Amino acid sequence: MLLAHATKHHISLLFVEGGLTAVAVAASLAWPRLGSAWFVRIEQAFGRLARRKGLAVASVGFSVLLLRLAILPVFPVPLPFCPNDFSFLLAADTFSLGRLTNPTPAMWKHFESIHITMQPTYMSMYFPGNGLLLAAGQLLFGNPWIGNLCVDMLMCASICWMLQAWLPPGWALFGGIVAMLRIGLYSYWINTIFGGEALLAALGGALVLGALPRLMRTGRFRYSSLMAVGIVILALTRPYEGMLLCLPVAAALGRWALFGKNRPSRAVLLRRAVVPLALIAAVLAWLGYYNYRAFGGPTILPYTVNRATYATAPYFVWQPARPAPHYRYEVMRRFYAENELRIYEAIHSLAGFLPQTLIKAARGILFFAGLALLPPLVMLRRVLLDRRMRFLVLCMFVLMAGMSIEVFLVPHYLAVFTAVFYALGLQAMRHLRFWKPAGEPVGTTLTRLIVALCVALAGVRIFATPLKLSVPEWPASSWSGTWYGPDHYGMTRAQVEGRLERLPGSQLVIVRYLPGHNPLDEWVYNQADIDKSKVIWARAGDAASNLELLHYYYDRKAWLVEPDTASPAVIPYPAPLAAVSP
Repeated sequence: MLLAHATKHHISLLFVEGGLTAVAVAASLAWPRLGSAWFVRIEQAFGRLARRKGLAVASVGFSVLLLRLAILPVFPVPLPFCPNDFSFLLAADTFSLGRLTNPTPAMWKHFESIHITMQPTYMSMYFPGNGLLLAAGQLLFGNPWIGNLCVDMLMCASICWMLQAWLPPGWALFGGIVAMLRIGLYSYWINTIFGGEALLAALGGALVLGALPRLMRTGRFRYSSLMAVGIVILALTRPYEGMLLCLPVAAALGRWALFGKNRPSRAVLLRRAVVPLALIAAVLAWLGYYNYRAFGGPTILPYTVNRATYATAPYFVWQPARPAPHYRYEVMRRFYAENELRIYEAIHSLAGFLPQTLIKAARGILFFAGLALLPPLVMLRRVLLDRRMRFLVLCMFVLMAGMSIEVFLVPHYLAVFTAVFYALGLQAMRHLRFWKPAGEPVGTTLTRLIVALCVALAGVRIFATPLKLSVPEWPASSWSGTWYGPDHYGMTRAQVEGRLERLPGSQLVIVRYLPGHNPLDEWVYNQADIDKSKVIWARAGDAASNLELLHYYYDRKAWLVEPDTASPAVIPYPAPLAAVSP
């Protein structure tokens, strides 16, 4: 699942990365002073920039923005192509209309889709943070993905800013550049619609961890405010992982407030905490009101209604599987009662828990480090014993405990701790840099070659197609575990929808899948106001329900689409009395 599915006669990009990493290790051992004069000049130039901390942070942010815009001809604005994308777009469309949710549509049984809640209201099942971001992108720039791009810039800049509080300026600048090269340009976080959730979560985590040491050193209001903003972002995007981060942060703050040597007086602390705490309380109150409107109660969180309606596999390993509900459509049954349940059954057993946990760890390491950044991990023991990193190591252990009890893991679940990963990885590189077997600067050269390799691989990714380097293909999900991300998917559905949008009048598309259709390649998604949409997408049911659907939308031209055919055609829907099998 983690490795690229190479097409015939194509070399996997991951294989190229591994081979070049091996060459870098061998070269540093064979020629420990390779290119030292050239590297010194580059390091001096970047060192001057790094010492101007504000400029360094801004440089990282604007660099990722300009570079991602520059590669748009090769990596266009992503199209929605998977359930997560369409679910977040539903939230964005809802918020852009000034609503918190939508009434259940009359023909809702034909519109059921993965990650969409139909009752008590029609809404995305996710927390609202990314939906709000996409809505802002739609309203301000005319395209929801631009919201993701703006947060991508802020995320990379905030990681650099966070690292400045924990590491020397030069290493902090390098960390921001690594975040840009490994996440900000090519990963699925920026090259999908739903990836904005991970970008937001990484931004929130970096703000919290960047503000913590600064607040404890100075007690300034600006840092408590930035921490509150980070906590709010986490509450609106990934609250479980956000809680895992905030627990050690709260413990550290409590210890400092009670026993810290340089803390302000308690009266001053209280005054400076009022506004940040009020912001957090206000957002939590709003989230409770949102839950009430969308899901029926202030304490009924997103996810819970949808999972109770459709899912059989629970989120945590100790929970028993739920009985399978009645599924009206085979494609949804296969997603919930087969695909998800298979993962749960593998990790729920005593024999499967350890290997599945190791697989989850490997998936996270491969996404954030790839193969190029693995060699510094030989210094992991020194990092774990490093007093400077003690708190971040504690955060890592809290994350490991929290993730080990979850059934599912994809890299965006770890996004809150992105800055932690890179801080610990950079500290490992700092230790590696001083490794001098036989008195030779092998570690310094290896560190430099790793930096050069990350830059070179970023360039290679642009030309992967002409160089015949393979990246994972849809519908395989292996692109979610690699830094080089997905290709441009979703074009077929977008082309069909574009043709229908150009037709006169309103259209109704009835989608019929062939047996074995991949549940993640979903076509049945709609806007917030379904009945006012130019094109409505509906599932094919039995003959009676199809007839009911056609009668309800009697004023629309009805079409039949079968996505699993070689070239999905849009044909007029057969006579109303014809039976259509689900």
